[in-house]
Amino acid sequence: MAATNYNVNKKGYYGEFGGAFIPEMMYPNIKELETKYLDIINDEGFQREFKSLLKDYVGRPTPLYFATRLSEHYHVKLYLKREDLCHTGAHKINNTIGQILLAQRIGKKRIIAETGAGQHGVATATVCALMNIQCVVYMGDLDVQRQSPNVARMRMLGAEVVPVHSGNKTLKDATNEAMRDWINNPEDTHYIIGSVVGPHPYPDMVTQFQSVISAEMKTQLKEATGHENPTAIIACVGGGSNAAGAFYHYLENPDVQLIAVEAAGKGVNTPETAATLVAGKPGVLHASRSMLMQTDDGQVIEPYSISAGLDYPGIGPLHAHLHQSKRGKYIYATDHEALKAAYQLTKFEGIIPALETAHALAGLDKISFKQDDVVVVNLSGRGDKDLQAYIDNLENYVDNE
Repeated sequence: MAATNYNVNKKGYYGEFGGAFIPEMMYPNIKELETKYLDIINDEGFQREFKSLLKDYVGRPTPLYFATRLSEHYHVKLYLKREDLCHTGAHKINNTIGQILLAQRIGKKRIIAETGAGQHGVATATVCALMNIQCVVYMGDLDVQRQSPNVARMRMLGAEVVPVHSGNKTLKDATNEAMRDWINNPEDTHYIIGSVVGPHPYPDMVTQFQSVISAEMKTQLKEATGHENPTAIIACVGGGSNAAGAFYHYLENPDVQLIAVEAAGKGVNTPETAATLVAGKPGVLHASRSMLMQTDDGQVIEPYSISAGLDYPGIGPLHAHLHQSKRGKYIYATDHEALKAAYQLTKFEGIIPALETAHALAGLDKISFKQDDVVVVNLSGRGDKDLQAYIDNLENYVDNE
């Protein structure tokens, strides 16, 4: 494999993907972040507070769990990185802790966010409650209905949840509204983007906050196996923050396979899919150049997935670059395959995963491993929020196991 740099360059690009395609009114905010974010997050005081909160508030390090029965089933040494055990139930809190500390240091008094599955919204509302900062969360109206437990959590935490009725009423539309808010309130507001998407420096900033996942993974694998490098890491990918965090410290190590699983919905050959790298082509979405699902004249195609957090028509520019450079292997799983994997994990290990995470687990049926291979699945979130979907499909899966 030819030597390739997988980190962002000074202009905010990963290869040909990334950048900041922003309207003039967003320029001051983006320029301020671009100028200050590295100095702030590398500051000793920032790191001390960030790590303290990750340890004492979030509950890190999260365990690296050896999944005995799944390992026997797949004939491989399978570990689960338990991000579902983070406070609020997913990896999203790693990023919101980092961004709320950054927002404080640049003097912002109001926080906005977008959310699909609701996990990022809950994580944002949580840190705003912790720091006593006003919080507004934009959420597609369809997601408000199908993720009602998380909506209730956000409101209990003091956040204003704003349903979005445009488009297909999901994550893309929530992101559009959040960006409009930020354009209209540039002075006092910081936008906590929940994934490795959006204009530079967000993809890199979110990746760095989530890189705690792979940093812990290296130490934990060394303790468990004697080697800090697994054979492969598998993670689900919509925008791609949990995958970016799980991959980060292995990007330059070609011996470690990086496997990301997109949401295929009802199939990549149907209109109801969210598999961007199969159905998409290069374009600009939410102020960044990446791969996205679009018509021939550049109109965004509405995505579909049973998983609200993967129901996004684009993908982070880092992932577009990893895919194009062939450093990462990007596959997909349908709704059916994800549901099957979720019930399997629940039955074999007593862990109910988020529907997003279930897509990563479905990847185990699509890749051939040897018995001595060490595979880590990033268990990005827990399934409480998806119980209604699981209940609705119970008869189709559990009785047939």
